[in-house]
Amino acid sequence: MTYLRRLSGSLFSDLIHENPVAYFIKPLHGESLKSDFSVDVREKNGAYIIHAELPGVKKEDVDVSIDGDCFTISAEIEQYDQKSQDEKIIQSERYFGSVSRTIRLPMEIDKAASKAHFENGVLELILTKEKKIGGKKLEIN
Repeated sequence: MTYLRRLSGSLFSDLIHENPVAYFIKPLHGESLKSDFSVDVREKNGAYIIHAELPGVKKEDVDVSIDGDCFTISAEIEQYDQKSQDEKIIQSERYFGSVSRTIRLPMEIDKAASKAHFENGVLELILTKEKKIGGKKLEIN
């Protein structure tokens, strides 16, 4: 199945690159950012540990928001055109754009106790589970 998927992707890619009409089908300069990025979620010691791969993204272009039992990771890569007047771009494959993923976890997250770290294109989140205060037994009068 993987071979078939790779073959069909290759055939489509060849069609795009060799067809002059292809410039109307795909972006003229650069590729769009992948619509999805890889995320691993683990659970350890009362926290959820998340690793998200965001290659090419700067730390200041990453945003993480928490709402109850959901967290959202958003990122943006700007397109930089650095060409002089005497040059012409033959091919540009570096991507640009914005992506976002929201993931729901089994328990609510304690925002104040959670941490984030970004290094070498990998975002690490340590999202501490909200400590629920147990129910209180009511005395009947």
